[in-house]
Amino acid sequence: MIRLNCFFQAKSAAEYKLALAAAIELTNASRMHKGNVAYDTFQSATRPDVFMICETWENQESLNMHSATPEFEKNVGIINSCGMLKLEKFDF
Repeated sequence: MIRLNCFFQAKSAAEYKLALAAAIELTNASRMHKGNVAYDTFQSATRPDVFMICETWENQESLNMHSATPEFEKNVGIINSCGMLKLEKFDF
């Protein structure tokens, strides 16, 4: 299995709202993708400009298929334009 922790920090409050909406849209769509084990978005309790997307996939093939979907490309593009995204990947 593969776990991804995607940490996002917004450039501004307005961009945070836009990025969070995109993350929630992506979360809802991604839960339906083949090979998805878990997918959620978490807001920081201590930093108003930070959220995290936490996702688990059965294998690299499932993750690759997810990354090629139109909703991934659209929403990750929005998120990237609104701030900085840092990715941690773990295989287990």
